Amino acid sequence: MTKSIFIASAEPFTGKSVLALGLVNMLLGKTEKVGYFKPIISEQPPGKKERHVEAILDYFSLPVPYEDTFAFTRQQVLQFTESENQGEMLDTIISKYKKLEDTYDFTVIEGSDFLGEGIAFEFESNAAIAKNLGAPVLAIVGGQNKSTSQIVSAVLNILHNFENREVQVVGIVVNRVKPEQQEDIAALLQMQVPAHVMLSVIPWNQDLQSPTMREICDALQAKLLFGESLISNQVDNFVTGAMMLPNFLNHIKENVLIVTPGDRGDIIIGAIQANLSTNYPKVAGIVLTAGTLPDEPVVRMIEGLQTVIPILAVEKGTFETTTAIGAINSRITADNKKKIGLAIETFEKYVDVKALDERIITFQPQGITPHMFQYQLVKWAKNQKKHIVLPEGNDDRILKAATRLVNQQVVQLTILGDPSEITASFKRLGLNPDMNEIRIIDPAHSDKYELYAEKLYELRKNRNVNQEMARDLMQDVSYFGTMMVYMGEADGMVSGAIHTTQHTIRPALQFIKTKPGVSIVSSIFFMCLPERVSVFGDCAVNPNPTADQLADIAISSAESSARFGIEPRIAMLSYSSGSSGEGEDVEKVREATRIVKQKRPDLKVEGPIQYDAAVDPIVGKQKLSESEVAGKASVLIFPDLNTGNNTYKAVQRETGALAIGPMLQGLNKPVNDLSRGCTVDDIFNTVVITAIQCQEGLQPV
Repeated sequence: MTKSIFIASAEPFTGKSVLALGLVNMLLGKTEKVGYFKPIISEQPPGKKERHVEAILDYFSLPVPYEDTFAFTRQQVLQFTESENQGEMLDTIISKYKKLEDTYDFTVIEGSDFLGEGIAFEFESNAAIAKNLGAPVLAIVGGQNKSTSQIVSAVLNILHNFENREVQVVGIVVNRVKPEQQEDIAALLQMQVPAHVMLSVIPWNQDLQSPTMREICDALQAKLLFGESLISNQVDNFVTGAMMLPNFLNHIKENVLIVTPGDRGDIIIGAIQANLSTNYPKVAGIVLTAGTLPDEPVVRMIEGLQTVIPILAVEKGTFETTTAIGAINSRITADNKKKIGLAIETFEKYVDVKALDERIITFQPQGITPHMFQYQLVKWAKNQKKHIVLPEGNDDRILKAATRLVNQQVVQLTILGDPSEITASFKRLGLNPDMNEIRIIDPAHSDKYELYAEKLYELRKNRNVNQEMARDLMQDVSYFGTMMVYMGEADGMVSGAIHTTQHTIRPALQFIKTKPGVSIVSSIFFMCLPERVSVFGDCAVNPNPTADQLADIAISSAESSARFGIEPRIAMLSYSSGSSGEGEDVEKVREATRIVKQKRPDLKVEGPIQYDAAVDPIVGKQKLSESEVAGKASVLIFPDLNTGNNTYKAVQRETGALAIGPMLQGLNKPVNDLSRGCTVDDIFNTVVITAIQCQEGLQPV
């Protein structure tokens, strides 16, 4: 079961508040701990809270601190968009949401309001947020001032737009439709909307849409002269008091707002008297325009009344004021308990709560996004803080990554190299790492040097390594770091920013060796593509594996995939799909697939299969219609190093994908290799996955 739901619209003023209030109320009937999160809010004056957020927290007495209910203002989001730095924005939103997820049983997430500049980017932002939070969407479409065909078209558009971005929609609510349209819209949509999508239609409700006198006062920046006790009066319509009093009285309707210049004492007195009369409808209030106030006798009369309707004063003229009043869209605020109650009643009456509840219970997120994957990696690494050795302390990239790692409390580190030089480099680079979490060791002057050299001699003496050779080798940072891992002084090692792959992994192959039952050490990359995370193997170690070795690589890669929270669906790649191709290379892949199925019948595997058939659902269905893997492969096994290495680099460069790795698999203890062209981010990510590999028995979910 999911732990959240995302309320989303594609236009302003759709009535998302009704869904938010209704959902929180529904969920509080099922569980005590309900959270609320609105990632993007409108800019607020200093010291003021976003009114809708405040209403949710106040009415339900939710224990969520206000500052935890949002991540950014609209203006901040626009700045991220303009600087093409949406990734950082998503990372922050994920981090804030995850804190709520850890605290509450269920969280209602509300999308942005589509108000002001930047609307063109707003739908994309909401879709990206919902997808990265793994939240199903409850979409809402406004029916106000739309024909039936326009409403149906809007519903199908929002459904398709979310589905095209691989965001799952569990329900669609059409709000504010004319009562006479309700049945036709419901019937037409039931024929066109998939059965798995809950569908509800809510008719127009004047009491929900009408603003209060307080809202009008705030919108006009008016001065309240009288009637503060009735400031919550509902305004259903307004009339200009520019005619003679007898004619004016004929225009009074229920909950009317009267707009008139302040010198029209006759209209003011007539409106107050009409409100007191049982023969006239209720008057909601009066707005006095043009900066004029009533004459003193009129004011004296009003002051002598026990109760008086709200009377506001504005500087602007009557025409400008009525135009502004007509543009006001009512918001549900914390002080309007009546409207909050009505919103909840409306939700319960018109939304198919039972169907929605079933959709939420059965919802399963599909896949994992790159941003969510990276967030989870760091979180998993922190669950059991491990000790990682970095042999290349003379590289600035290593020191920058090390600072980030320890300051974020991800791991403890040992850095190999000259302590005085490394300390000077930290200072030169302006870095301030937590030195309580870092140990700096010069291998040649370490108190463990003799012990490690003797141990290496014992392990390798049958391979013609004498004691002098062992002492020389132990001055090499790769050998010293690997021996730290072997002896339990460190949990894992990451190297290769300066050294070759062979230099990095040779010591591990010599004395850490492979796990029981594993015939070959191989590697994978976690390819963080724009919309998903895939596992590529082997792209770094084995030039031309045999069918048996290829099968072992596939099995190891599937196990690594599952360990890191990615459901393994293995594609054994070749230049043909199914039984269509022949030749030595295809036969090797076909045989490797057979071996995987024999050794691990529980794994979903397809091969031989071409890359496009493996990852593209349309092509996969055309070429292998009965396959469980075709079109949705998550683990892609390349037939040789030439193909794998070039493909991962091509995908990385052409799509902008983040490639995390290579991560070595099959060793008894984790040792991982960096590319010599690695960035600080690459080092950071590789240390994180190494730390997770060290966590025996911990299974990320």
